Amino acid sequence: MKTAASEKYRPYPAIRLTDRTWPDRAITRPPAWCSVDLRDGNQALIDPMDTPRKLRLWNTLVGMGFKQIEVGFPAASQTDYDFIRFLIDGGHIPDDVTIQILTQSREDLIRKSFEALDGAKRAIVHLYNSTSEVQRRVVFGFDRQGCIDLALAGTRLVRELSAQRAGGEVTFQYSPESFTGTEPDFAVAIVEAVAEAWGAAKGREMIVNLPATVEMSTPNLYADTVEWFCRTVKNRANLIISVHPHNDRGTGVAAAELAVMAGADRVEGTLFGNGERTGNVDVCTLALNLFTQGIDPGLDLSDIDSIRAAAEECTGLPVHPRHPYAGELVYTAFSGSHQDAINKGFKAREKANSTVWEVPYLPIDPADVGRTYEAVIRINSQSGKGGVAYVLERDYGLELPKAMQSEFSKVVQSVADREGRELSPAEIHAAFQATYLEAGAIQVVDYSTVPVSSKGTRALTAQLVVGGAERIIQGVGAGPVDAFVHALQKDLGLFVTVRDYHEHAIGEGSESQAACYVAIDGKAGVVHGAAIDASVTMAALKAVVGAINRRER
Repeated sequence: MKTAASEKYRPYPAIRLTDRTWPDRAITRPPAWCSVDLRDGNQALIDPMDTPRKLRLWNTLVGMGFKQIEVGFPAASQTDYDFIRFLIDGGHIPDDVTIQILTQSREDLIRKSFEALDGAKRAIVHLYNSTSEVQRRVVFGFDRQGCIDLALAGTRLVRELSAQRAGGEVTFQYSPESFTGTEPDFAVAIVEAVAEAWGAAKGREMIVNLPATVEMSTPNLYADTVEWFCRTVKNRANLIISVHPHNDRGTGVAAAELAVMAGADRVEGTLFGNGERTGNVDVCTLALNLFTQGIDPGLDLSDIDSIRAAAEECTGLPVHPRHPYAGELVYTAFSGSHQDAINKGFKAREKANSTVWEVPYLPIDPADVGRTYEAVIRINSQSGKGGVAYVLERDYGLELPKAMQSEFSKVVQSVADREGRELSPAEIHAAFQATYLEAGAIQVVDYSTVPVSSKGTRALTAQLVVGGAERIIQGVGAGPVDAFVHALQKDLGLFVTVRDYHEHAIGEGSESQAACYVAIDGKAGVVHGAAIDASVTMAALKAVVGAINRRER
């Protein structure tokens, strides 16, 4: 770095909380969720949402189960004002959903905000003023008391206008904005003053939002501050502690989780982390993190692709392919070792018939968020035998033996290297057909077999085409394959030793077919053959001939 960090930047001043308790706590239930997609998320867009896009996102949020949704800053934006009126006048707000609006602590803005809320059955008025030391000093020229006086003036007006509302009082929320840049003792002092002015009490609880307006420290220090605040502030039982983490350091999700462990009751965020700079905390990730720990998150994320599509369309911002839980590629494995482990995990789960999710490399069952297993394993030059085998079995019902998996994966890798891209299942299947199923110098046309002893010995007659000429061969052996091998040696001079044999059905009922795989001795090791036919015996004979054709090339 060209800049000397130690000369330009100062480490975040940590609270010396030597008896912290949050590290020993576990999250056992979800916090109250508040979506700020339509306000905080919207203000961060290059092209803010119009009413149709806002309505689509609103319907998505309501459908997911959000009970608190911040819908705008009506005094600062006419489009926000108009949208709030649209929701109220159009009857779009379910009875169990509370809308939230944001306002600065200024009389004209507060009065305009209450105008926007006229007729709303349930509403949260979110009042804020910046309390950070640098903003008091550099931006506003306030001392501490001036900052408190501004917050109290706004609180008293909100209380007055709330009492006059025909539809009943609002819920009051106060944010010491830039909480992370505010001296902790001052944050407590201003919140206590505001709570007293509002009249916070049992049944009249006040939401206290502690925003990491800018993420300035490691998540543990944020948690320390939240725990210290919860311990220190007066009448904690009358307060609902909320957090609003941003993601400037890339640890917004961790900060939110640790803050809940430290005592926060509520989290504000956006669906996939959209927001100013690096964004707000990602509520979808937080909720699904809980789900993986066996906790119902209280939000419906069972169709994550539809939620992602709505967010992308409404915001104009793409969700990254590697975004936790929701990204296009997060349930996809290209690595050979990962593919093999996932494949074995699926099979072990099937065999165990267990409800507990234990599949390597997949922290969540893709089906729980509406994904299918089809895209879990995809094939490129980094893929291994397990991935190739999984795709053939999943899409074409072909259960390749392990030794054959290893051989065929080299074929697929060669194709992927040549193409320089991911291969589709159809391309993998085409490579399998070209390698094992194409006609060669020897072809089986027909056969017949009869028992010749009570011990299982059979005689077999086979009609072949060898080098374009028809040949009839006959042999005897312990079963059709053994008799066929004997006939090949006796009548054609082809010595064949079968080292491995597998067969299985593809499909069910009258439409099912048999797949057979054999391995025979070759010049430099075993050579594999495969065949598919309605007859198990014919498939076996064709597989032997396929291996011979590959050996003799």
